[in-house]
Amino acid sequence: MTARVQFHASQFPARVRSELLAALQNRRIPPKFHYDSIKQTLQWLALHQAHSPSRRDAECAAAYDRAFALAAERVAAPRVHLLGLGCGGGQKDARLLRQLAAAGRTVSYTPCDVSAAMTLVARAAAGAVIPPENCFPFVCDLTAADSPVADLAATAPPDAARVITFFGMIPNFEPEVILPALAALLRPGDVLLFSANLAPGDDYAAGMRRILPQYDNALTREWLLTFLLDLGVERGDGELQFAAEATPGGLWRVVADYQFRQPRQLRLPEETFTFHPGETVRLFFSYRYTPERVRAVLEPHGLAVEAEALAASGEEGVFVVRCVKPDVSAGAA
Repeated sequence: MTARVQFHASQFPARVRSELLAALQNRRIPPKFHYDSIKQTLQWLALHQAHSPSRRDAECAAAYDRAFALAAERVAAPRVHLLGLGCGGGQKDARLLRQLAAAGRTVSYTPCDVSAAMTLVARAAAGAVIPPENCFPFVCDLTAADSPVADLAATAPPDAARVITFFGMIPNFEPEVILPALAALLRPGDVLLFSANLAPGDDYAAGMRRILPQYDNALTREWLLTFLLDLGVERGDGELQFAAEATPGGLWRVVADYQFRQPRQLRLPEETFTFHPGETVRLFFSYRYTPERVRAVLEPHGLAVEAEALAASGEEGVFVVRCVKPDVSAGAA
């Protein structure tokens, strides 16, 4: 058995290496580097199974199913293409594909991720619903300066309506970075399913403290530390610290910083990085929203929430979104 996977230049080795060197220099690690290897992919899948509300909370899973039904109602075309942005393991996308197929649609799928391994896991998940020839794995960095949008859009059959999923992605990016990339891909007529991790309750800060254990746990620690350990950091060199912090833009996020207790040199080909005691490396951050804040961050980018399905826990929400910006491509034609 073989699988054809497309790679955008944003994930070519020379580009990734350059970004890695810059990340170590800046002491800020982009999320993409936590999904780079097979080992990291398996670690992430394990912690997602153990701690994600969509996997451990039946009502949260039901919220996704309600959103899938709402999206299916908004697609009248007989042929539908699903673009799964940040597809991860593809379990949610596979459930949506199954619902679209059960409604009599001919469906196809592009699982898209920075990790080739993740796209293949998602391809396998979708294999129970669609034939392999209707699945087009695509590896790219959505935030790349040389945008992959045109190449990604080209994976969809020209006569198919498009449903785009963006599950669990927004928390790990600065909104002002990822949302322009998302808006550039969407066009009028597309249906976007957008999920966000939420801070439960009416007190935003208290809700952040409540969900912190979902991050500060053994599986997440091991997953995040793998990046440093694979580069040559020793387990006794420092410690990983989790906290909830407010940002100048009014949003709260969970952060994970690794603080060195003793000096460490990391020797990469042609580059050496020295870390001193007390220095920190930002390994991870994850924004938590409220439904009102989701609407507020989407609106400036021409994206309007038409419907929402919220978990009873208040920890996760799925939003049905439409593009309300002018169709620039149609005008240019």
